[in-house]
Amino acid sequence: MRTTPRKRRTVVAFAAIGALALTLAACGDGGGGESGSGGDTTGKGTAPTVELPKLDGQRLQVVAVWTGPEQEAFTKVLKEFEKRTGARVSYVPTQDAMLNYIGTKIAGGSPPDVAMLQQVGALQQAVERKWAKPAGAGTKAQLAKNYSKGWQDLGSVNGTQYGVYFKTANKSLIWYNAAVFENAGASEPKTWKELMSTAETISASGVTPVSIGGADGWTLTDWFENVYLSQAGPEKYDQLAKHEIKWTDPSVKRALTTLAELFGKPQLIAGGASGALQTEFPTSVTQTFTGGDQPKAAMVFEGDFVSINIAQTEAKVGEDAKVFPFPAVDGGEPPVVTGGDVAVAMTDKPAAQALLTFLASPDAAAIWAAEGGFLSPNKSLDPSAYPNDVQRGIAKALIAAGDDFRFDMSDQMPQSFGGTPGKGEWKALQDFLKNPKDIAGTQARLEADAAKAYQNGG
Repeated sequence: MRTTPRKRRTVVAFAAIGALALTLAACGDGGGGESGSGGDTTGKGTAPTVELPKLDGQRLQVVAVWTGPEQEAFTKVLKEFEKRTGARVSYVPTQDAMLNYIGTKIAGGSPPDVAMLQQVGALQQAVERKWAKPAGAGTKAQLAKNYSKGWQDLGSVNGTQYGVYFKTANKSLIWYNAAVFENAGASEPKTWKELMSTAETISASGVTPVSIGGADGWTLTDWFENVYLSQAGPEKYDQLAKHEIKWTDPSVKRALTTLAELFGKPQLIAGGASGALQTEFPTSVTQTFTGGDQPKAAMVFEGDFVSINIAQTEAKVGEDAKVFPFPAVDGGEPPVVTGGDVAVAMTDKPAAQALLTFLASPDAAAIWAAEGGFLSPNKSLDPSAYPNDVQRGIAKALIAAGDDFRFDMSDQMPQSFGGTPGKGEWKALQDFLKNPKDIAGTQARLEADAAKAYQNGG
């Protein structure tokens, strides 16, 4: 986990770049992204950039949380790896609490060969438990060539490189139904106060303004983190991420109070609090872009990966579905929170190391980039691999930011607190959505669970 405090100006820089890039949302689909399957390894017919060994007869099992369209896209990446090496790869989707699954498999003598972990904290725990294998020379060479130091550091523990951040995300975006905004006479808000005013305007037009996938607790941690980063600033964000300040800190109270301005008005949330808590993330997106100008909600907050869910509807990104940066809160800077999935070898098979090397190359990134719903920290990836101008703009902003970003706070924490359904921060914020008046009680539960998780090391 990276712990170096970063100055406020770095957040400003990324936000400014991101805001500029996101104006491309009005430009529509720019084309330029064919499928990356088959013999075309980069979506553009270019030659392979990385040499892989012949692994005929070797079998490899990969685990990740991806299902649906994401699983289909990742499978295309694995198929290309099979084609180049002769290895046979099987993919197993798991639940969010992946360390629990891996622990069970290891106890049974059949660990997965490669795991795509979602949390920095999970990577650290995998290393502490001696499950993870250090990255090989080929992988480290690709990382040095294609990744900024910040992303390399996130995949290392105590100075040893273990992981490759293959898929990342800008988790500070709000996607909206353009027809609803136009009919209501609403414009893209730049501050939290304007966001609440826009929500009221849309509500008055007859459409519920906000869709929340509260059944998936991680969406609520993202809401909190964006408000907190903008309002409290990056230094406080880093301190809370490392539990150097308590969840009973006044800065947490302030952020929860701000969130309660939205969560405390069920008429502004699709289905109210109870409905949101029964809505899974994919549905929170599709219901925003289904039904023309009379959808169940007008906007949904989440990362760039939302585009792959929008693709399951008839809405077109850049035309029917547009996007703006998460607004600034109380005079702070617009936040930029990132997340990501890190590939880690769990066995000593040569095929496991070869897959990590492939995933660290622009060849692998280009395949999923062409499918949409994907953002890569690989600076060698040609932006033309992305399927439209919106995603290209988001990707360019990420690369231009270099190391100036903040990683998802909950993903930096022990998994039992920051990454387990029905427990810790996920459960506390779901309860808070149900009862946003109980700010002190929410803080107390968050602190008790965090203290326990950090004390127990996971």
